[in-house]
Amino acid sequence: MVKTVLFTGLVASVVAESFEDIAARVNLLGASWTAQAPTKFASVEDVKPFLGSILKGDADFKAQAKEVSDVPNVEIPAEFDVRTAFPECAEVSGNIRDQSSCGSCWAFGSTEAFNDRHCIATGSKIKFSVEDTTANCGFLQCFSMGCNGGQPGQAWDWFKSKGVVTGGDYSDIGAGDTCAPYTLAACAHHVTSTKYPDCPSSEYSTPSLSKCSESAYPVDYKSDKIKATDSYSLKGISAIQADMVQYGSATAAFTVYDDFPTYKSGVYHATSSKQLGGHAIKLLGWGTESGEDYWLVANSWNEEWGDHGTFKIRRGTNECGIENQVSAGRAGNSDIVA
Repeated sequence: MVKTVLFTGLVASVVAESFEDIAARVNLLGASWTAQAPTKFASVEDVKPFLGSILKGDADFKAQAKEVSDVPNVEIPAEFDVRTAFPECAEVSGNIRDQSSCGSCWAFGSTEAFNDRHCIATGSKIKFSVEDTTANCGFLQCFSMGCNGGQPGQAWDWFKSKGVVTGGDYSDIGAGDTCAPYTLAACAHHVTSTKYPDCPSSEYSTPSLSKCSESAYPVDYKSDKIKATDSYSLKGISAIQADMVQYGSATAAFTVYDDFPTYKSGVYHATSSKQLGGHAIKLLGWGTESGEDYWLVANSWNEEWGDHGTFKIRRGTNECGIENQVSAGRAGNSDIVA
C-alpha cells in the first residue's frame, strides 16, 4: 500500500511494507537470521496490541528498588539452556504460553520466569497464574495497566510483597487443579488459522480476579498466594548469566522493530528502524551460532510463531536494549543450591 504525504509543499511516497516484503528484504540482506511472513499476524498494526512492556526511558517507567551487579564465583558455561540445565522442571520452563489479544507480555515474562524458579527451588511443577498478575498487579502496586501494558520488574516486586496464585493456560480451564487459569483464548489476527479462532476486532479488556475462578479448586484465593523471597534487576551480562545458572529463567524487555514479527530462525538483530513498542519475554539461556553470540528467549505468542515459540537475539551488544532491562528474584529455597 502506498500513502502520499504532503509536507512543506513537497510530495513524498511512503511505502508501508507488508510482512512478505519485510521477510524478502531481510533474507536478501544475508543477515544472521531467516525471516518469514508470520501466520499469526496479517499486518504490523496487528502486532501492536501484544507489545505492552513499559521500557526504560518511557515516562511511566519505575525502576526496581534493588539492583544486582555483583558476579558470584559461579562458572558460566559457553552455552546454557534452563530446560536442559534443570531437566526436572523442563515441562514448566519449556511451556510456550499465549497472551492472546492483550498487552500482557509484561505479566507473562515475569510470571513465567518466577514459575520456573519456583519449580527449580521447590520441585513443584504447578503453573502460576498470569491472569492474577495481569488483573491485580495494577497501577498502584506495579505502575501497570493490565492489557494496556505494564512493568515486568515491578511485577517481580509484587511477587515478593503480595505473591501470585496458581493458574494454568486457557486450555486448563475446568481442570480444577489451579486457582485461576488464563481466561483469554489464543487467537489469530486477520489470518486464517486451522488451530486458533479469530481474535476479537479490538483488544481484550483487562480481566478481573478477586477469588479463584475454578470452583473445584480446594484452596481459597488468599491462601493460594505464592511469594518470591527476593526481587531485583540485573546489571551486566555476567551478572545476568551467573544469576540464571544458579536460579533459572529471568525476565527481560526490549524494543520491537517491524521486522521482528517475521523472525523464523537464526540470531535476530534489527534490520529496520521502525519501532512498534516494548515487549517483555523470558530469557532461557544463551549460546553461539555461526559466530554470533545470542540469548535464547521464550516468547508468549504461542508455539506457531518463530522457532516453535522461541527466538535467538544478539548477545553482548545490548541489541534492542534487551541487556539493559533484566529482572529476576528468588523463590522458595532457591538460595540453597545443590
